[in-house]
Amino acid sequence: MAWPSHPGLQRTALRSSLKPIRVGQNKGAELGTMIMYEKGSRDPRLVTVRRGGTLNDADHRLLTVWAAACAEHVLHLFEQAHPEDERPRRAIEQARAWARGEITMTQARIAAFAAHDAAREASGSAKEAARAAGHAVAVAHMADHELGAAAYAIRAVRAAADPNDGHDVGRAECRWQRAQLPAEIRDLVLDDERLRNRKCCSLFDC
Repeated sequence: MAWPSHPGLQRTALRSSLKPIRVGQNKGAELGTMIMYEKGSRDPRLVTVRRGGTLNDADHRLLTVWAAACAEHVLHLFEQAHPEDERPRRAIEQARAWARGEITMTQARIAAFAAHDAAREASGSAKEAARAAGHAVAVAHMADHELGAAAYAIRAVRAAADPNDGHDVGRAECRWQRAQLPAEIRDLVLDDERLRNRKCCSLFDC
């Protein structure tokens, strides 16, 4: 599959949706690369063997499928607001298709761009849910996007909840996510949550 029209603009758009922010800034701001490691300090356990890390293909696929589950669990929050927009759902489907070996990484990246485009056109919990979908399929390209899917899903349910219940609802979502973790990647993801929790505004305190 070829890149869509104006691929440079598409790539720039995704990068703009992943702007890092400093811990202590407005916690309502987009997480983006706040959840990613600084350049040169990525956890080698979340870098594939072919790129110099230690992550094997089987576990990379499991991370992608888990991230897709996290995003799908909140997808209704987007689709209730934008019932005609299939881009986030398509991104989740493409994440699973990549894990099955049915599409290329380039196709997965295109789906991520589309989900982030959908997020920019949404607001509130719908926006967060679309971001979760975009990060889920982006795991195909960079495995450490797995926490992006999880974090934005937590943010989505918090945004949809009564303000007085937001933290409790978020913690419940976090616990649900952990219950979905396959045994093979459970320790890896839980340790990644611990290491990056502060950058994620403590969303994984559950």
